[in-house]
Amino acid sequence: MQDAVKPLHDPVLRQLLVDLKAKNEITIDHVSADEVLESGFSRDALDRARGMVHSFEQFIQEHKDEITALQVLYSKPYKHRLTFEAVKELADAIEKPPYLWNESQLWNAYAALEKSKVKGASGKRILTDLVSLVRFAIHQDNELIPFPERVNANFKAWLATQQAPVRPEPVEGGRTATRFTAEQLRWLEMIRDHIAANLSIEPDDFEYAPFSQQGGLGKVHQLFGDRLAPIMENLNRVLVA
Repeated sequence: MQDAVKPLHDPVLRQLLVDLKAKNEITIDHVSADEVLESGFSRDALDRARGMVHSFEQFIQEHKDEITALQVLYSKPYKHRLTFEAVKELADAIEKPPYLWNESQLWNAYAALEKSKVKGASGKRILTDLVSLVRFAIHQDNELIPFPERVNANFKAWLATQQAPVRPEPVEGGRTATRFTAEQLRWLEMIRDHIAANLSIEPDDFEYAPFSQQGGLGKVHQLFGDRLAPIMENLNRVLVA
């Protein structure tokens, strides 16, 4: 037994064992709070964001008379309806060399430079967010807000005028205000979401999901009757304003 422990009498060996034990131990601190030494974007990241924003705004100025979406967005009120195809044309133009931009990159660049004015920086961007980006870049909007959020705010404002108590004077569109049923409201919300993603809605769109799963064009006509056409025209104009 003494022979077995004899090597431990060597002080060099004992110190080596202590050092190895300390090296392999991990102390987990459940009490102390982390101290943030620095937060935000690095100087290099800010410089890249600044360069991207400057180039994007310069691009808009240089092409505002050539690209249909920019022509429409510069006209207030819009002289023509802004279409999904026009915004797609703009998206294709900025994705080509030498720019290679997309909605998320531009959104993050503005968020890096003007965080207090940018909402939804961590969310997923969609094509129609380009509308919000251009409006912010040309100073039509003071805040950069995801396009679906803007559409929803316009929808709530429109709905408030439609849902107001019936009164003698007509509301927008020449009709007196009326209340919608729960099912009608659900369809109006689907129309709102479609416009947020596609900038407009047409009768043919009711033959596709999610409308087709709820009865399609026949069902929406059943619910709204001859009010459908003016409602669609109204929402196409008001929600993207």
